[in-house]
Amino acid sequence: DGSYEQWRWALPALEAGKPTFIDKPLAMNARDALQAIRVAERHNALLMSASSLRYVPDIQALKEEARQIGPIHLATTICGNELIYYGIHALEMAYEVLGSGATSVLNVGQRGRNICRVRFWNGHDLVLLVGERDYMQAGYQICLHGLRGWRTLAPNLSNLYAYLMQRFVEMVHSGVQPVPNREMHEVIAVLEAGVRSLEQGREVSLAEVMAEGEA
Repeated sequence: DGSYEQWRWALPALEAGKPTFIDKPLAMNARDALQAIRVAERHNALLMSASSLRYVPDIQALKEEARQIGPIHLATTICGNELIYYGIHALEMAYEVLGSGATSVLNVGQRGRNICRVRFWNGHDLVLLVGERDYMQAGYQICLHGLRGWRTLAPNLSNLYAYLMQRFVEMVHSGVQPVPNREMHEVIAVLEAGVRSLEQGREVSLAEVMAEGEA
């Protein structure tokens, strides 16, 4: 609805223990994302919130290719528009292919031109590039730089919402969430850390961002 607070409208369904899909982003900050997750956990409700780009066939194929060209120590992912509301598409492509475990974010870009180095627990780095409309055309791309090869992909977005909803239906039948709660929380925290890093001119740890709301 443009309010950026769709998670609030999902709370009655979660409180009733219903399997619930919340459109991306789960929330505009990690604190609110954690609130929704905690309600789901308290009521044993299955929760899914994900970018539709996670599940398009091209990204699923790249996930398999990554094993062949890896290990992958460096990767880049790109999209247009605002960092949290749209940057989640680029970030979640990388998460689906490479996995989670970010520890810090350093945004060395400028206002409207985000260049976020996302560091992971294993020392690997992802560069997340998100430029707003005044600076770049919208689109999506991911590049993997592995020891045994490189891959660059601009995914085919045909029927992308069908693949997303298929995963939701599978979750309902299986009782298994396609994205763990911690990963949904982490993705929002990475994006929020990117915003903070640019504003504050420093590297921001995921522990700092994710701890907010824990008390």
